[in-house]
Amino acid sequence: MCLSHSLDPVTLANELLAFVTSNDLGTELSSDSLNDFEHENSQKRPNSTPETPRPKRSLSSYSPYTLFSPNSFSPSVTPSQKYSTRNSRGEVVASFGSSQAPSTWTSGRGCSLRLFGCPEENLTKPYKYMFQKALDVREVLLWRIEELGDALKSHHHLEGFASVLLPAQEPVTVLGQIGCDSNGKLNAKSVVLEGDREHSSGGQIPLDLSELREYSLFPGQVVALEGTNSTGKMMLVSRLYEGVPLPFHTPAEPTSEPCMVLVACGPYTPSDSITYEPLSDLVTVINHQRPDVCILFGPFLDAKHEQVENCQLLGSFPDVFKLCLKMLIEGTRSAGSQLVFVPSTRDVHHDYIYPQPPFHYPDLPKEDKQRVHFVSDPCTLEVNGVVLGLTSTDLLFHMGAEEVSSSGISDRFTRILKHILTQRSYYPLYPPSEEMNIDYESFYSYASLPVTPDVLVTPSELRYFIKEVLGCVCINPGRLTKGTVGGTYGCLYLQRDNTGGERKSPCVAAQVVKI
Repeated sequence: MCLSHSLDPVTLANELLAFVTSNDLGTELSSDSLNDFEHENSQKRPNSTPETPRPKRSLSSYSPYTLFSPNSFSPSVTPSQKYSTRNSRGEVVASFGSSQAPSTWTSGRGCSLRLFGCPEENLTKPYKYMFQKALDVREVLLWRIEELGDALKSHHHLEGFASVLLPAQEPVTVLGQIGCDSNGKLNAKSVVLEGDREHSSGGQIPLDLSELREYSLFPGQVVALEGTNSTGKMMLVSRLYEGVPLPFHTPAEPTSEPCMVLVACGPYTPSDSITYEPLSDLVTVINHQRPDVCILFGPFLDAKHEQVENCQLLGSFPDVFKLCLKMLIEGTRSAGSQLVFVPSTRDVHHDYIYPQPPFHYPDLPKEDKQRVHFVSDPCTLEVNGVVLGLTSTDLLFHMGAEEVSSSGISDRFTRILKHILTQRSYYPLYPPSEEMNIDYESFYSYASLPVTPDVLVTPSELRYFIKEVLGCVCINPGRLTKGTVGGTYGCLYLQRDNTGGERKSPCVAAQVVKI
């Protein structure tokens, strides 16, 4: 009733109390009396004047070229003062490889871009979700344990695995998945190992980590452990076997053509207005630098924005998103850059599921179909033979909140990135963050790393960085806006070295730049 008749709960309660009192209904309510109440209420409400009348102008009446004007999307015509008065525009705040971007770099030549792997290995269309069963989820987790267990066994030359449930006076090696003994945060005293199906029938046992000098663990991590289990009720761990990453991709027809890739992540509006000034500035950057590829991560219309939460936009969510896309596509047409759109679970108009299907945009002009690409989250791209792993999910934040560590690697980001690569998954955390809705059948098919990417792009609320981990260049370009102030974006300079010999990273240089 509150939603149907635009009432707040207190007002509805007062009107219901008045109705009950005036009709001597006492304390008993029935479906018939509620229907009578709603009918009387419906007759009364339209005759009253709304306190904040909705403007009669509709979003469709606007020209798309006014997209970035302050009154295009919001009743508030005041742009963000903090964003417009920001300093240090264009400042390079993090760099990798060459200290500066190659001065002789020529972009705009065009480059080959495609989804990595076979078509059936990529999520290219919507799918039905909310139908998974607990048994199916368990099956997916057991498959992961078996697959990663085979890799651990082969790499570390392990003879075999024992059951976690059987007492063992001598050291034995067991396989399983790290879990927590309660609903709280994982800590050194609450770690349990959920054994594999073949050897342990899925049983679990608490772990004593006191003899391990170094470890870094998180819920859902598949590990092989060596230790003793004298009572059959707790395992004293003496050794933790590290996971192994997948090999890198070697293209059949390697190219040495240089390629410049710009990466940016939403929100594209300040938190105190929906004026899209940061996105307008990004379009200006694209037209000036003319990158070969622009990878744009959602959210484009952020579900966490106050004006979106309060439905204060002049138009529907899909219409606002379509105008946003239209301006991006038309605004960068002269630059000739290929555009890659990666959705986010914070995109208010899109499917709130992970893995997330690509955006649907049937209005894409024919002249732009060759250069505009809509991909899923997560996604693996191949650009001129260089493999890029992409995900808009804030995996660094989610895993950082759950990890327990006593490791020689003091840098938390490096530890988490190493876990992603060695666990061979875009989202190895289980149980997932409360804000994640995961369809595990699709997860098994579309959220696994097919190879170790040459470049992994993981935007996050956490501080921007560029690091090389296990031979993979990992970049967090930050978000284009941070609250009411401007944020950052990233630039990648790719060129594969085909001279032979030891592998060299095709990421020649990278930068994180303030918008």
